[in-house]
Amino acid sequence: MKTAPVQEIRFHGRGGQGTVVAAIMLAKALFRAGWHVQTFPLFGVERRGAPVEAYLRMSREKIRVRSNVYRPHHVVVQDGRLLQTVDVTRGLRPGGWVVVNAASVPHKAGSLDGFRTARVDATAIAMQNGLGTATHPIINTAMCGAVARVLQMPPLELLCETIAEEIGIKPRDNIRAAQAAYEAVHVAAGSEVIDAAP
Repeated sequence: MKTAPVQEIRFHGRGGQGTVVAAIMLAKALFRAGWHVQTFPLFGVERRGAPVEAYLRMSREKIRVRSNVYRPHHVVVQDGRLLQTVDVTRGLRPGGWVVVNAASVPHKAGSLDGFRTARVDATAIAMQNGLGTATHPIINTAMCGAVARVLQMPPLELLCETIAEEIGIKPRDNIRAAQAAYEAVHVAAGSEVIDAAP
């Protein structure tokens, strides 16, 4: 019996950035698009600013896996500074995407060698849309938009519908942030945006 391919994404962020919410919103938008999904967090020290991980698993057929995510296909980094302290590429499959919130190529970018990389200044986009404060911008919806562009899934319109339903505070501003990041994401030389899986 052939097993349907399962794709896995690991999210890295800091407490207060909405990392877990980003994984959940993408999962719900993917579900709207006909995918089977799982999403779950991993918390260390539960305080603002502490490193946080969240996971998203998706497949076109029922997902029977119930383990943690050890070998993700893609990684989302909500704070580029984490590249200096966290091994965000651990277990990442060859050719996988690393989508980073950064205004420019992050320091220690050599750790991303061998992987397709994309960046977006989600922090600036969040501030332009009044999401959070200068010290604590809320960048999760912008990062969702960037991921949707890079992976070409879920469709942007379904992501926006999900944000409208799931985000109770400033839903229109959050939708604008997702749309702006979708358009603004920069793909590193040698990387190509992939087509959505059939």
